[in-house]
Amino acid sequence: MRKRFRFFIILFVIGVCFLFLYPTARWYFFVPRDEQALAMGSREQIRDYARRTAGQDLEKLTIAARSGGALPEGMDFLIDAAKKAYQSRSLPETWDAVAVLKVFTRSDVQNLLETRYADRLLKLKNLQQNAVQLGLDLSGGLSIVLQGDMDALNETFRARYDRALNDQDREVLFGQTLEVLSGRVDRFGLTEPVIRRQGSDQIYIEIPGVQDPERIKSIIMESGGLSFRLEDPEATQAFNNYLRTNPGFSPNEDGTLSVPDLVGDDVLVFGVYRKDRYGLDEFTGYAAVKKEVALDGSHIQHVSAERDNRTNEPGVSFVLDSAGGDIFYEFTSANRGKSLAIVMDNRIKTIATINDAIRDSVRISGRFSVEEANNIATVLRSAALPVKLDVVNQQSIGPSLGADTITRGLYALLGGMAAVLIFMLLYYRSAGINAVVAQILNIYLMFSILSAFNFTLTLPSIAGFILTIGMAVDASVIIFERMKEEQRLGKSRRAVIDAGFNKAFWSIMDSNITTLIAALFLSQLGTGPIKGFAVSLSIGIFSSVFTALFVSRLMFDFSTDVMGTKDLKVSWLIKQNTEAGGTI
Repeated sequence: MRKRFRFFIILFVIGVCFLFLYPTARWYFFVPRDEQALAMGSREQIRDYARRTAGQDLEKLTIAARSGGALPEGMDFLIDAAKKAYQSRSLPETWDAVAVLKVFTRSDVQNLLETRYADRLLKLKNLQQNAVQLGLDLSGGLSIVLQGDMDALNETFRARYDRALNDQDREVLFGQTLEVLSGRVDRFGLTEPVIRRQGSDQIYIEIPGVQDPERIKSIIMESGGLSFRLEDPEATQAFNNYLRTNPGFSPNEDGTLSVPDLVGDDVLVFGVYRKDRYGLDEFTGYAAVKKEVALDGSHIQHVSAERDNRTNEPGVSFVLDSAGGDIFYEFTSANRGKSLAIVMDNRIKTIATINDAIRDSVRISGRFSVEEANNIATVLRSAALPVKLDVVNQQSIGPSLGADTITRGLYALLGGMAAVLIFMLLYYRSAGINAVVAQILNIYLMFSILSAFNFTLTLPSIAGFILTIGMAVDASVIIFERMKEEQRLGKSRRAVIDAGFNKAFWSIMDSNITTLIAALFLSQLGTGPIKGFAVSLSIGIFSSVFTALFVSRLMFDFSTDVMGTKDLKVSWLIKQNTEAGGTI
């Protein structure tokens, strides 16, 4: 392969790896610590921060307008928005706080400010999710392993569908369970969790920075559930009328009221929610529903969000099992024209009108967008046939232990790398420079691949990197020692380099292939820390072989053919006679 072509391949690999590593480098080195803390919070915490800070900025703007002053620092973006919204043909000569507030209402300014803060933090959250993550042994927090009760699930399937649970059913049910758990953890204002399948019947949850594991456990294990209930318009009106004169009043968490005789004994009052820009449930008001459950979510089989063929309006369709179809047909036949509420975890997700009697296939339509239709479909999927979960393992790690582990791991990584590189420089002279450059590029490639696949960096992963550094120089040592043997035979620099790489190739490949086989078995059979060690070791094997055989060889060839170097300094004991082409 020609040197120029190899050089462009290396440049291409370095460029691609830079794109992989960019989110990690930007997140850990260019995003301030205070913004990292905000972005790593839950979406609910980001929403509260954006609204609170926007309100504070609005007050600053109002004060500046009263005094006829300029825009406060950091609000210049409001000028561009005001220019676009300005209705007059002649724009103000000076854009100050007064001019901006003449264009927008206070609510408009509040929304612009909140959007600015929210967009920035949500972008940073996406950046953090694309960066290398720190495991609990480095960042601290809580880890929980949940075991699905497959026996109970099989019994439910046999009783309801007269068949056994298959692999496809299991995948669907566990996918729905992951959606429920994600919503619960984020809804209660916790740090962004890591929730994933583990094996065929387990779910693994990591929540960094949590200091109250019992509270988190209770949130995760709450029963919840979905139900269809009939709305009571008269009770809703009565409650809202009472709320106007008692603005601080609210129903209990279970929907009951502390005020007697305000609504009937057969009625519960829940909040009505819809998804906001943060993907969170946003409170929009209250509605009263009957205590009697018309249908529970366990009867739902298939759910899809789609448009109506005639009106092209978004809607949600779902199919009920035979028992649920009979129940729902009887209920809808008796309640045509009335409103039906979908209640999930004591929150009303939507209210629809019953137009006709419905048996098996149900369609919910209303004045909502495609995104809202997808959200409703997600709610229905999440509540269908939930998997009963039991906690089989729970670990809590303090942040001080994590910080100490990070420091020690970095010292070990840098110290090990420095010791290896110093040895190569001292023992192999100028040839050791090639090994040093190859090692630095090797570390760069490993972290880039780690970032590209969103791997989690743990203490065993750091151990795998350190081991890779020691193993990676094996290839350089084999090549350099072979070069020494060729030099003793009196060969020229070009012949020594060719023989060193060609004759060492299969020795290097054999040793790395056997190590890779062991790493692959560890990654498949091991879990947790063992798997992290195996993954980092596998990545290191590929990158070290590439840098040792491809990059290092190009450096030798470049020095020989382009720079015109005649001698090859690979040992203190062997000196090459550049005039005769032999050794002394």
